[in-house]
Amino acid sequence: MSQRALFFYTTLGCSLCEKAKPEIWPLLEKFDLRLQPVDIADDEELTRLFGWSIPVVGLGEVEDVLCWPFTTSELASWLSARLS
Repeated sequence: MSQRALFFYTTLGCSLCEKAKPEIWPLLEKFDLRLQPVDIADDEELTRLFGWSIPVVGLGEVEDVLCWPFTTSELASWLSARLS
């Protein structure tokens, strides 16, 4: 079975996105996820939804996401609630 994706909504030159990655990395193996970057600049709807809040992580439903700022423990709680 292939790993489930943790979508990482970002765009080129996003400095906050770089700050978010160390919060995300420790949880990928724990939850058996792979990080799937999504450039919001490539999608008008994603730009409208997340243009002011990136980085944003989610499991595929754009209505259910976690926006920056978040800590590793906050992300772990968010993931646990959705993956358990």
